Amino acid sequence: MKRAIPVVVLSIAGLVPVWRYEPSIGGGTSTAQATPAPSASSSGGTSSGTVVKGTTVNTEKGPVEVQVTFQGEKITAVKMLQQPNHPQTTAAVPKLIAATLQAQSADIDTVSGATITSEAYKESLQAAIDENAKSASASPSPSGSPSPSAAASRTVDGSALNTEKGPVQVQVTFEGDKITAVKMLQQPNHPQTTAAVPKLIAATLQAQSADIDTVSGATITSEAYKESLQAAIDAKG
Repeated sequence: MKRAIPVVVLSIAGLVPVWRYEPSIGGGTSTAQATPAPSASSSGGTSSGTVVKGTTVNTEKGPVEVQVTFQGEKITAVKMLQQPNHPQTTAAVPKLIAATLQAQSADIDTVSGATITSEAYKESLQAAIDENAKSASASPSPSGSPSPSAAASRTVDGSALNTEKGPVQVQVTFEGDKITAVKMLQQPNHPQTTAAVPKLIAATLQAQSADIDTVSGATITSEAYKESLQAAIDAKG
């Protein structure tokens, strides 16, 4: 009986390495890897609209490039393809995009503290808008006649008004009777005017008329804007 004890001890000792090195089950971690999205062409139609890339603008802060999604002439989305890796740029981009969607043009304010990025953004955005307009005019419907949406769309220039601050003139785009976009053809080169224009355009799109409030601090420009706007509405008939 005494001789059996060492055998049992040795048997138990032989199992210890097995217990210590038995692989754990379910203890591994998985690493998610982002799949690169396919690169977009300079322009292309999708079920959600036409996607157009703006030009790449190199600045001292870094390159800036936007990608714009259009439904007809309407800007429905803006995406940054390239932007400087800088906190002020990161903070400015959402403001620039929001202003673009409201103004429906590149005629928007620069963001304080991110002037270089703002100007490059507007340049790239305008290039995308121009490319979309060019593609739309060069792509007739299969029947050879304008599509219903194109036939219903009409752009009218308002009258040019000379003010003590400078000339003011608007261009209005209509879809049927609806005002879908307003663009400044001429405006005073003045900070208060620059700040007022997006507010005037946003108010126009909401009111669908020239019956809007003047912007405080830019009364002269506001009144001239409304007069030019009303002329465009009247000219449309």
